[in-house]
Amino acid sequence: MKLPEVYQSAEEALSIIQPGNRIYIQGSAQTPTCLLRALALHAHRLKNVEIVSITVYGDVQLDKPEYEGIFHFNSLFVSASLRKAVNEGRADYVPVFLSEIPELFKQGILPIDVALVQVSPPDKHGYCSLGVSVDIARSAVNTSKHIIAQVNPNVPRTHGDGLIHSSRFDSMVYCDEPLYEANYGEKVGPVELKIGANVASLIEDRSTLQMGIGSIPDAVLRLLVNHKDLGVHTEMCSDGIIDLVEKDVINNRFKNIHPNKSVTSFALGSRRLYDYLDDNPAFNFLDIEYVNDPHIIRRNNKMVSINSAVEIDITGQVCADSIGTYQYSGVGGQMDFMRGAALSEGGKPIIAMPSRTARGVPRIVPTLKPGAGVVTTRAHMHYVVTEYGIAYLFGKNFRQRAEALINIAHPDDREFLERSCHERFKLFGNQ
Repeated sequence: MKLPEVYQSAEEALSIIQPGNRIYIQGSAQTPTCLLRALALHAHRLKNVEIVSITVYGDVQLDKPEYEGIFHFNSLFVSASLRKAVNEGRADYVPVFLSEIPELFKQGILPIDVALVQVSPPDKHGYCSLGVSVDIARSAVNTSKHIIAQVNPNVPRTHGDGLIHSSRFDSMVYCDEPLYEANYGEKVGPVELKIGANVASLIEDRSTLQMGIGSIPDAVLRLLVNHKDLGVHTEMCSDGIIDLVEKDVINNRFKNIHPNKSVTSFALGSRRLYDYLDDNPAFNFLDIEYVNDPHIIRRNNKMVSINSAVEIDITGQVCADSIGTYQYSGVGGQMDFMRGAALSEGGKPIIAMPSRTARGVPRIVPTLKPGAGVVTTRAHMHYVVTEYGIAYLFGKNFRQRAEALINIAHPDDREFLERSCHERFKLFGNQ
């Protein structure tokens, strides 16, 4: 196919990048892997190039040991692609609320020299779309000195804050390749369905939902088919939302802000999801600074936030980003929505998780592992849900919290937890 002269080769476009530059890479399904592959070919002339991003998917290449000293990831969220590099000390992690990342760009704390983004082809007015990853990309593009766009016909044209006129790009590189896909529905099993049923029992009609990432939110969505008039204000969405919209379970009729529209900041799922979101005016993809602002979130009544955790201690401290000192993910938007839902009239902030890991390791523990990061503090906790029930912690003291959490722990873990609680709080036995 002969391309218009407006397009350049990736190698030519990336020649603008210089040693010592800071580069932003768009993430999620929009990770511009064509540009990243081409950037690796510039390694011979570059050094000390810092790369900032949130979740990136696919083979990013530049995090490999052979590029040490040339490219350095300073990640704002640790995804699977970068986990090895971060924990081996070849990359860094910045703990930050997702809602506050745009301020790092705007205030010049992390000024961006070059932004690499993946967009839809220009429409008849010359506008391209950031597709299904507007999140921090909008602010990155707004503040970057230079912008290189990977133009891909597979990128959905989404409505909201993601539209950028092609004249804003320093270079445009054409690359026709599939977007990264994820299918969380495949991981939904009996445990996830039990958790989903418990969470669904907490959700009232006319609630507005925020769903985190993974199989549990997908399980919850499956079990909401008999609910009525739900709304969506979430940082991300996946395939589970489609059937509920088509069944008119999700219609956003009773939201206080953005009624009649589902608000999100990014999406990750199957090609079916991306096709569904393409030019769909019922979805608004907005800047993460707005979507994840707790003061905005709280304006919707009955705001329900559903997030998960790595482990939780018997006082309610939630570790969601690490396994001890091993950095597994990031702070992300959990606290943004946990706080926003707590402040909402009739809102419910929920941490939902299996009682044990797939390897049988307890998730409800006497104390967090040494070095574990507390993402949601015990003072912010309201609901904890496992396959064994629901614990409500708000307003409860340490002893009451411990008892409530033990009741929803795995049965084989309860005796050990009771002994630990007796030693610490004199909760069981001779009180």
